[in-house]
Amino acid sequence: METQVLIIGGGVTGVGLARDLSLRGVDCTLVERRDINAGASGANHGLLHSGARYVTRDPAAAVECRDEGRILRRIAPHCIEETGGLFVAVAGDDERYAADFPGACRRAGIPCRALDPTEARALEPVLSEKLIAAYAVEDAAIDPFRLALDNLSEATARGGRVLLSTRVEGFDIEGKRVRAVRLRDAATGERRRIAAEVVINAAGAWAKEIAALAGLPLAMTWSKGSLLITDRRLAGRVINRLRPASDADILVPGGTVSILGTSSERLDSLAEIVPTVAEIDRILEAARDMVPALERTRFIRAYAGVRPLVGRAGETGDRLLSRGFALIDHAEEGLDNFLTITGGKLTTYRRMAEKAADLACRKLGVRAACRTAELPLAPRPANRWTEAGAGPRSWPEASRAPQELLLCECEMIPASAVVEVCEALRLQGARPSLYGIGRRSRVGKGTCQGAFCGVRVNAHLYDRQLLSGREGIRDLRDFLEARWRGMRPILWGTALAQEELQEALHCGLFGLDREEASCPPRP
Repeated sequence: METQVLIIGGGVTGVGLARDLSLRGVDCTLVERRDINAGASGANHGLLHSGARYVTRDPAAAVECRDEGRILRRIAPHCIEETGGLFVAVAGDDERYAADFPGACRRAGIPCRALDPTEARALEPVLSEKLIAAYAVEDAAIDPFRLALDNLSEATARGGRVLLSTRVEGFDIEGKRVRAVRLRDAATGERRRIAAEVVINAAGAWAKEIAALAGLPLAMTWSKGSLLITDRRLAGRVINRLRPASDADILVPGGTVSILGTSSERLDSLAEIVPTVAEIDRILEAARDMVPALERTRFIRAYAGVRPLVGRAGETGDRLLSRGFALIDHAEEGLDNFLTITGGKLTTYRRMAEKAADLACRKLGVRAACRTAELPLAPRPANRWTEAGAGPRSWPEASRAPQELLLCECEMIPASAVVEVCEALRLQGARPSLYGIGRRSRVGKGTCQGAFCGVRVNAHLYDRQLLSGREGIRDLRDFLEARWRGMRPILWGTALAQEELQEALHCGLFGLDREEASCPPRP
């Protein structure tokens, strides 16, 4: 294969790059070792930043978030819920820090309105009675999965190519140029080479490893952040703790649930990215001062992502590193056609893609300008199933008949939705699987965490001859194992009873724990 630009990484920056380049008429191919948004882009709290979170510590990042948030509201409103946000301080928080907050917002050009604590509690009754300060800002919630999938859909519709489950194994380098990228298909083991005029490393936390394959150093700190999902929506607005950055600073509404986070824990390796019991306990201990109801709330699951922070953090901790992004031209290190784009935020993905595409186009001699700040992102019907709580109102009219089969009762996902998602997977060159369906819909994300819908979706795939042999057994085990990693840190109360039911069903009845000999692991 040959391509003008090879993009490594299928997070939101990578797919945003593919859309940007395809709009400029540049031939591009995206490779991703797992699936779309399998890294930090799919493991965040879904906040569309107003910029207020960074006005004190990182004003440049605050302004970037402010500007990009306004652009995203204009080009992708279907991915955004305009919740608004609150910054609140409680008794014991630094009163000077709270008093300085509106001035810092004003200097960054970020709207901020002071509220009386009583007024703030009337807006969000879950807030603590110990509130001492509150400010309203323009935060919002964004669906990172729909955002990424719609970017990818537009890129492929314009001729871009995507290779999922494809790992980069190395580079063929001649002189000062990468001539080809060596790849391996994770499912089949097939190896291939793609010749590229420019290679862009957009692998997020794995950007350091990709750069190392090309013999390039990249200073990066890995900071793990863990989050929890509640069983219901606790507040209508984003609620931020008004204090210097620390654990459990934010509660973000997402459809029918709320997402609580986050932590910051240094990692030395990317081998194990899972939330721990200690982290979850720490988050809950800190968060209940802001929202006391969290102490009595049922949590569905926990999850973790890794922030790729450019630079090396000192002993003072990872939170002092900038949340801005870095675009690196490795020509200075001896490779003229190799770029790295990393760091940043979900909110700034479009700007990151624009700057990387600008540099790539200069190297290619392409003069076409970026159009992503003005051209609306087209909503694709197959991607609408990522929306939490959409239920029957997202069903096609033809699916409203009484005989429509529900495969996921927690999230009201009909069989027709699964068929639609499978077709989207096929167009992306991927086989139908519970993992892929779960990333493109709400399957497995409700209160049962896949206990019932996993079996139903698999059976439906067999009925439609989209699975054969023992593929479904292996897929179901992998799917439930991923769900288990998120359940393990929150096993108390109702969540523990739910997990015992799931174990009884899948191990006691179906015997999934006794199938290892007949289901060899994937290569």
